[in-house]
Amino acid sequence: MRNRQLYDALHAFAEEAAWQLASDASGGADVPFEVVESGTRDSTFYCYRPLTGDFIAKHQSLLGLLPAYLPALHALGACVGLPAYLRAHQRTAVGGGAGAIEALREFLTVVFRDSTDFVLVEERFDAAYAELEQIVMEGRVLTEVIAPLLGVQIQSARVELGNGLSLLCGDTTAEVPAEAQRNTDAQAAGVLVRLEWEAAAGDEAPLHHAHVRLAKLITSLRLYDAAEMHLAPTAWVRTGGERWQPFALGDGGAPRGVCVIPEQQEDELRAFLSLVGRRAPKSGELAWALQRFSRACAAHRPSEALTDTLLALRALLEPEGPHTGKLAGRVAALCAIPEQRATVTERVGHLIALERSVVAGVAPDDASLVQPVDELLGWLRALLRDVLCGHLDSDLRAVADSIFAAEDERQATLV
Repeated sequence: MRNRQLYDALHAFAEEAAWQLASDASGGADVPFEVVESGTRDSTFYCYRPLTGDFIAKHQSLLGLLPAYLPALHALGACVGLPAYLRAHQRTAVGGGAGAIEALREFLTVVFRDSTDFVLVEERFDAAYAELEQIVMEGRVLTEVIAPLLGVQIQSARVELGNGLSLLCGDTTAEVPAEAQRNTDAQAAGVLVRLEWEAAAGDEAPLHHAHVRLAKLITSLRLYDAAEMHLAPTAWVRTGGERWQPFALGDGGAPRGVCVIPEQQEDELRAFLSLVGRRAPKSGELAWALQRFSRACAAHRPSEALTDTLLALRALLEPEGPHTGKLAGRVAALCAIPEQRATVTERVGHLIALERSVVAGVAPDDASLVQPVDELLGWLRALLRDVLCGHLDSDLRAVADSIFAAEDERQATLV
């Protein structure tokens, strides 16, 4: 076995599916049969063969409601060799989400082939899994990364995030480096991020791939929740089941606040991460602002976070340049109700003035900057979230100016 996560996810789903299918069959749902001719030329026999694949397809909507369905679908969807598996079973070779759904149904059909009682037989499951793994991972090698994530708590033992990413409890029994578990045990709140992917010859270096994927994850999590989350300074990688090797990763910051993810919120988190991953641009003002937002969240001092936060806001809201002095008003127009816009404008203007003091080295002590900088960073987070989720147009300057124009028009009608 080369991919323990895939095996565990499929096994958990097969167990739940066995119970569901057996319950449906015993409750009166008929398993269709076909008549098969066998025997010799002189002596022909006919027997009935259950069409378990048709029965499974008919009950797929119920199987999709099982708790283990989505984790199994996500784990299978991360395999790049699904079209080859579907071709091997005379199915239409498709990839993506549709391919994962078709492959999961076909895998279940193989596990319960010719069965009417849908009892999960371990030997049959292992044989079906061995065939699947051999096809989808042919010529490829599994690479795994474990990274402690501080400032996050989960209630489930594992939370599947999709595309080979998952969160594990720090006290998990999964095969992870002992040093990684000790790192989370030493924190008030911390989980392990597990990243798995299948690499082929010529693919990018695993450490570069891990840095990029985990950087995107931590940025998305910081958009999701205001808790100050950090990746630990050291992560571990192994390829092809070899020994774990440490490598430098995080900024080493200490968490502040805790992002708690209860079981009922896991689907919401998966949906948010998927949406941000699809909509996050690779270039332009929004991409640059996201980079500055990530740097501000990782800053060790609020004075450092202040400059990055203001740079990100200027990229989004003040393309004419800071000499226009429009940033504070536009932030207030987008982030405050009308009755509070004057107050918010004054607060942002005060922070802009403080930035000059930071540059000159005469800024107040960091303790007095924590609350106002957190507030400014919160406004930036809200704007980025709303744009990436489609609630706001990406041209935030135009949106803010339209609010000013509408307010001016309303005031004119009152005169």
